[in-house]
Amino acid sequence: MAFGALLLSIVFLQLAVVISKVIIDRVLDADQPTEHLMIVGLQADIDRILLMAMGGRDFVSDNLWVPGLAIVLVTLLAGVFTWLRGRWSAMACEGIVVRLRDELYDKLQHLPCSWFDVQDTGDIVQRCTSDVDTVRVFLASQMIELVRGLLLLVLAAPLLIMINVWMALVSLLLVPFILYFSVVFFRKVRIVFRAKDEAEGRMTTTIQENLAGVRVVRAFARQAHEIEQFEDRNTSHRDLDNRLYVLMARFWSLSDLLCMGQKMIVLAVGVVFLLYGYIEIGSLYLFLTMVTMFIWPMQQAGRILADLGRATVAFDRLTEILAVDVETLTEPTGDEPLLDGDIEFDGVTFAHREQSPVLHDVSFVVPQGETLALVGPSGCGKSTIVNLLLRLYDHDTGAITIGGHVVDELARKHVRSRIAVVLQEPFLFSKTLRENISLAHPAAAEHELHEATNAADIHQSILRFEKGYDTPVGERGVTLSGGQRQRIALARALLQSPDILILDDALSAVDTETESTILEALRRRHGNHTTIIIAHRIATLMHADRILVMDEGRIVQSGSHSSLLKEDGLYRRLWNIQVGLEDELRDDAGGLA
Repeated sequence: MAFGALLLSIVFLQLAVVISKVIIDRVLDADQPTEHLMIVGLQADIDRILLMAMGGRDFVSDNLWVPGLAIVLVTLLAGVFTWLRGRWSAMACEGIVVRLRDELYDKLQHLPCSWFDVQDTGDIVQRCTSDVDTVRVFLASQMIELVRGLLLLVLAAPLLIMINVWMALVSLLLVPFILYFSVVFFRKVRIVFRAKDEAEGRMTTTIQENLAGVRVVRAFARQAHEIEQFEDRNTSHRDLDNRLYVLMARFWSLSDLLCMGQKMIVLAVGVVFLLYGYIEIGSLYLFLTMVTMFIWPMQQAGRILADLGRATVAFDRLTEILAVDVETLTEPTGDEPLLDGDIEFDGVTFAHREQSPVLHDVSFVVPQGETLALVGPSGCGKSTIVNLLLRLYDHDTGAITIGGHVVDELARKHVRSRIAVVLQEPFLFSKTLRENISLAHPAAAEHELHEATNAADIHQSILRFEKGYDTPVGERGVTLSGGQRQRIALARALLQSPDILILDDALSAVDTETESTILEALRRRHGNHTTIIIAHRIATLMHADRILVMDEGRIVQSGSHSSLLKEDGLYRRLWNIQVGLEDELRDDAGGLA
């Protein structure tokens, strides 16, 4: 609709010029000799039709207000369609951008974790904000202007040729050169814009990381280093901006020179043709007006092409996200099984991309309702087992089953809805405590909420807040302590009533007394769900039904706490180290007392 309105506005504008030409040549200057002119065929027909539409030559000659009124009317119509073009193009581009934002956000929700592992968060944010806005600006203004310039040229060319072939050739003499240099500029500017956008992405990443880690920066007094790092990114962005401005300045200068030259050539040749009687004065007026009409967009071509280059680069960067294959979520069909059976890993091997395997031929079984503990040095593969169980990643070889059902054949959404995970660094949204806890179960009753928070030993702490459960927690739960955040996350997981509960070093920030209270509450719920506990403190997992000791991606020991202490191995060494440290700390405390 916008393009249709644009076409009609151009037609009416050019019609106003043609009416002026006809009046000048056929009414005001009717006595001019025309033996050298080729006023025949379609041009003569158009002139005659327009004069007849206004009442004939004699009537128009006595009533010049008639063509004046006609020019006013067609100009008003051109204005109306120009307004409609602007309105409809704005509605269209805003609708497109809204759908683009929605599609991007939806895409990000379903991209695999392996993709996020190699992306900078700041760059993703920059693409979804700055790049989308670049596309919006181009669609809203410059795209219509680009099409307008092309339509003005395409519609004017046949009319000019019909009136005077030689003057038409003169009027279009420099247009091929302008178009050629425009294409060359467009190719170069796209390259610079991509480099500039990537530099802006790096700068945004630096800002995002600094804001996310502002407390770490302050704690280590690294402000000067962060400022220096940002200045490097900012300078790089500025240099690329400067390179872009130099490129645009060169093109704009050349483009303006060619466009002004084109108008000067038309004026000079037209005056000569007029003097020798090869063209009428009204036709010369038409040529000058038409050339000005389609040359003006070409003079703006530098800006239009610069925005086109910026928009195509932005759209390419957005398309890179949209083209990534999403996780095969497989929406639940309604008859998915409960995940309350035995968990079995059978010869599972996994590696991130082409790196060395994180897990090597791992096999174990967790009977339904039991508690399994995983312990071992950092990087030994404990959290990877959790990620594979949640299908955040897919294993390379082997099989993972729950209750006899192969996990790979179950809908990811269903698997994750039946497994609750509490991480060492839980993420809380900038909402109230109630909203954060009931995230997975918004319809939970008040007594269910209190049962979960009591089990997580956080209920009394919440009541001590001024607004209780309606207390806002700030971004990432910044107003809470580390232990409180972990207990809120645990309450959130328990409220979900999962088939499988996973605690990934989820009690590392709470004191030993609180930890004992929580573990006792979890033991009372024993059998309600299968539990997997990952911890570095052996006191946290010593009461598990079975403990797996891992090292370098392999299970090196398996058994209960008491049986593992009898074996000479990694578990007993870890136990001796931790017990020795505790004895040492008690002795130091006694000495100080």
